[in-house]
Amino acid sequence: MNKPLLFILTTCLAIGMYSCQQSANQKKKHKKPNIIFIFSDDHAYQAIGAYGNKIAKTPNIDRIAQEGAIFKNFLVTNSICGPSRASLLTGKYSHKNGYKGNEGKFDVNQQLFTRLLKEGGYQTAWIGKWHLGTLPGNAFDYWNILPGQGHYYNPDFINQENDTIHIEGYVSNIITELATTWLDKRKEGEPFFLVVGEKATHREWLPDLQDLGAYDDKDLPIPETFYDKYEGRQAAADQDMTVDKTMRLKEDLKVHADYEKNGIYNRFTPEQKKVFTDYYENKISKDFDSKKLSGKSLVEWKYQRYLKDYLATANGLDRNIGKLLDYLDQNGLAENTIVIYGSDQGFYLGEHGWFDKRFIYEESLRTPFVIRYPGVVQAGTNIDQHVLNIDWAPTLLEIAGVKVPEDIQGKSFLPVLKANGQNVTTRKASYYHYYEFPQPHHVYPHFGLRTERYKLIRFYGGKDSWELYDLQHDPHELHNLYGQDAYNTLTDDLKKELNLLIKQYQDEEAASVLSKQI
Repeated sequence: MNKPLLFILTTCLAIGMYSCQQSANQKKKHKKPNIIFIFSDDHAYQAIGAYGNKIAKTPNIDRIAQEGAIFKNFLVTNSICGPSRASLLTGKYSHKNGYKGNEGKFDVNQQLFTRLLKEGGYQTAWIGKWHLGTLPGNAFDYWNILPGQGHYYNPDFINQENDTIHIEGYVSNIITELATTWLDKRKEGEPFFLVVGEKATHREWLPDLQDLGAYDDKDLPIPETFYDKYEGRQAAADQDMTVDKTMRLKEDLKVHADYEKNGIYNRFTPEQKKVFTDYYENKISKDFDSKKLSGKSLVEWKYQRYLKDYLATANGLDRNIGKLLDYLDQNGLAENTIVIYGSDQGFYLGEHGWFDKRFIYEESLRTPFVIRYPGVVQAGTNIDQHVLNIDWAPTLLEIAGVKVPEDIQGKSFLPVLKANGQNVTTRKASYYHYYEFPQPHHVYPHFGLRTERYKLIRFYGGKDSWELYDLQHDPHELHNLYGQDAYNTLTDDLKKELNLLIKQYQDEEAASVLSKQI
């Protein structure tokens, strides 16, 4: 072969190989990312190492934050379990998706972003806690869910054949096993979206056997607001969610628990019950009896027990998050899989003397949210912008390259992620509306807004009242400024902004309340 011809053939071959490589690189570059959303229940941001807790053992949640981004102002729109899940699925406020309080029947046939993901080529699954009163139906390709609240030990699961299956073990471990089994069986080559719905850290806070007593050597600090007197805050004073009066020694703190009549303990195997009762009867209950506590000493003992069980329950949650991260690493999925960890809302860990959630106050309004997004979000990113849980759906749709329907009320925060939190504005005020009353916990219905500095709240349905806080000078929300002459102009401006948000989100109930002056 002559040299000119050889040169031409070699050049053509090189160009062809380069073209193929470029094509492969382009294909890889535009490959849709997988998404895993680990969604816990009642896990407070202030119980996580990445959010500043020096005692809680959350290395795997912390790892997601360190390798990606942590949101400091991720807010919910209705601080209660089921409605938060409904907002995730619909991208809409409770009054629009029809699910305002727990124990109702969520309309699973309405527009859900997971169906749109399916149409966009994603395999979809929800495994674990669902808690929406209805079955997922065709909203996912695969689902296997806990009925209702589910159980910590030897739980039942409902599968797509509507069969209830009893599985022995601890719930967080079982959910992880079911999730990795689905990942093993999925169609390779197609992107997937998986929700891992955790039961932890919901009441009554039953830790895995290996985590019993994990924090017994710690003297946990009492929150600054633990002995709040609720001056000037009628709704805060009239609730039923205090560690002092509402938290139960037997049911919540397992002091001489009724192991025969209480259904959560009847699920134990004999081996599990022995380990559990040895700890709570022979250590905790005996310690309580020996102290003969009353008054301030009793309520502080209750607080210590509550928080130690709560943190120990979170240990099992975090350990299983680590198992999922390890699975991604071991199966070559980590580089193209977005991993999200979030809770359905915030939670009180003794602040204001409380447990539970519901209020628009900071501890229940703010929820933990960390995300690892390889190739997009820089490691160690801090995001301070206001983001809402109705923003989850449009963000995930935009990430997946699926058009966001116009009736979704949330706003994608993908631009914030791409900018690593820099120079991107989200919203100057965030709107909130809570409904469930009078029980449980007797928290009055209320709505309001939060800006970067201020919070304005309207309680109704009982002791109608307004509250106003300057979060810069009063971050614990102890001093209600509403009605003070110095704040009248600010109050008027915030009321105007509140009215605009009510109109924007078409909240007719709130509009009706505001039409009746108090």
